[in-house]
Amino acid sequence: MNELFDNPFLVFGLSFAALYLSAWIGKVLIRTRRALDDESRQDFGVVLAGTLTLLGLIIGFSFSMAISRYDQRKNYEESEANAIGTEYLRADLLPAEDAAKVRALLRKYLDQRVLFYTTRGEEQLRLIDAQTDQLAAALWSAVRAPAQAQPTPIVALAVSGMNDVLNSQGYTQAAWWNRIPLAAWALMIAIAVFCNAMIGYSLRSPQSRSLLLLWLPLVLSIAFFLIADIDSARRGMIHVLPLNLMSVARTLS
Repeated sequence: MNELFDNPFLVFGLSFAALYLSAWIGKVLIRTRRALDDESRQDFGVVLAGTLTLLGLIIGFSFSMAISRYDQRKNYEESEANAIGTEYLRADLLPAEDAAKVRALLRKYLDQRVLFYTTRGEEQLRLIDAQTDQLAAALWSAVRAPAQAQPTPIVALAVSGMNDVLNSQGYTQAAWWNRIPLAAWALMIAIAVFCNAMIGYSLRSPQSRSLLLLWLPLVLSIAFFLIADIDSARRGMIHVLPLNLMSVARTLS
């Protein structure tokens, strides 16, 4: 189910079709059986206004959730870049041979972290994750050996910096897994379907029905598209670019 919301364009198409169909059902199937009279139309309008207000609040909350997760991914990208740059400098605290090894591994590790942000294919991403894990293990071994040989506070700074590098990668991965819950999507879509059915049921003028039935599904579908696009980490049009990591890579090279 998560694969559906990873594709914002598919979310737009399916939501527009489902919402327009629900509005058409409200207009044709429900209204032909029992039309609203003047006495009940006012009460129905109150219910419709309340339902639309609830839908607007849920869309606003979902949009806020997507924005907060997007900002979190950006912040962790910045933290990763700072941690790698700091550890590259702290490598001077290690013996010369170990420092050269750590720096070489950090450059390779940095390249993999940039690819993590820019890659869209699942197969390539699995290869990047595997290589990143191997480099992380090699980096930790590279600082562990001199730390065990010379357990001094100065060498401990290099070990602490490497710990920050590895931890920041884990925080980034957790942030990319942190998505809008499926229950929130289900609730938002269900209320949107009921709202469109009620809109179709409440329309009076036959001349304006076809046009009005399109407006709300179109607006809601655009809102769903935007939320899915911001919440999706790899697909769509809005992405977290590794600008800080690429800046560090240019500096180190």
